[in-house]
Amino acid sequence: MTPQNRHSAGMRDKPTQINPAHWPLTDLAAALPATTPFVGPEAIERQTGIPFAARLGANEQRFGPSPLAARAMAQAAGQAWMYGDPENHDLKAALAAKHGTASAHIVLGEGVDGLLGLIVRLCVVAGDSVVTSRGTYPTFNYHVTGFGGALHLAPYAGDASDPQALVDLAQRMGAKLVYIANPDNPMGSYHSADTIRAMLDALPLQTLLILDEAYIEFAPTGTAPEIVPDDPRLIRFRSFSKAYGLAGIRLGYGICTPDLARAFDRVRNHFGLGRIVQAGGLAALSDNAHLAQVLAGSGAARARIAQIAGECGLRALPSATNFTCVDLGRDGEYTRQVLANLAQSGIFVRMPSAAPQDRCLRISHGTAADLDLLAAALPRAL
Repeated sequence: MTPQNRHSAGMRDKPTQINPAHWPLTDLAAALPATTPFVGPEAIERQTGIPFAARLGANEQRFGPSPLAARAMAQAAGQAWMYGDPENHDLKAALAAKHGTASAHIVLGEGVDGLLGLIVRLCVVAGDSVVTSRGTYPTFNYHVTGFGGALHLAPYAGDASDPQALVDLAQRMGAKLVYIANPDNPMGSYHSADTIRAMLDALPLQTLLILDEAYIEFAPTGTAPEIVPDDPRLIRFRSFSKAYGLAGIRLGYGICTPDLARAFDRVRNHFGLGRIVQAGGLAALSDNAHLAQVLAGSGAARARIAQIAGECGLRALPSATNFTCVDLGRDGEYTRQVLANLAQSGIFVRMPSAAPQDRCLRISHGTAADLDLLAAALPRAL
């Protein structure tokens, strides 16, 4: 009986029982833990059954995208039946003009997260040494592990990444890649441009420095080093998710040598940035007035969080980002309990993952209404 005859006669095939050992996974993939770097607020809401009234844990830009970007994306939605330009020509040209360079120096991707995955894929094979800071942004580690790299972790110095410790470790391990976020996630601290330049000069010649500047718009003037994009020792990544308020469409970019930018074309998803994404990014870049409003709102929220912390007998750490860490003065176990208590009150915040930074709450710079809710809930949660 043919398959058609079986179905027409009302017969159904038995569902196939698949043994995971039979999946065509590589040995590396089969050995990886089934974990993700983040638990999203939606997952926590499903677990607790309590919707979040204040979403202050994901470093999202709570003041919203540019109205120009929102209109451009709405208009592009009517053209969503077409693929986006696979060369991202107009957006690359606009970014090149913004940074005073050429389009050949720009690479685009699905957020900094996506670009981190591509640079690791391009540079790392099983056993290659890669250096980063213990407790810093975890997605980079996730990609390195996924491609079989040997991850080496340098400790923080106080509540900031330690450029000298990263350099020393890279020299000992012969690292292919070194990652540093400046300003830092999760602590909000930052290094001067001179410090980053000195770090670059001290790294081994075979090492590529990955400079993650996702929060650079919030940092003091002089934080971003002026390094020519033709320098083969460096790739810097920036994001539309933070200051531009477009986390939901996933858009990031890198600035690097043309040779390295062309290498991304060998592995990237050429249709990964749809028409809506490209239209939103292009319009957001043109709205400097909205960007200024966002930075002002973030500064006001930073001051308000420090005030709320002080009223609870706590200390807010200095921040060059769109979030502030509040030092609870205890340990990670205590911080996790405070997090759980805040979630029960409908407040979503997060904490750094590694000790001793896990003594802190990390609170995104929200609206005045968000922070009113935090001010009411935090004393009870403590």
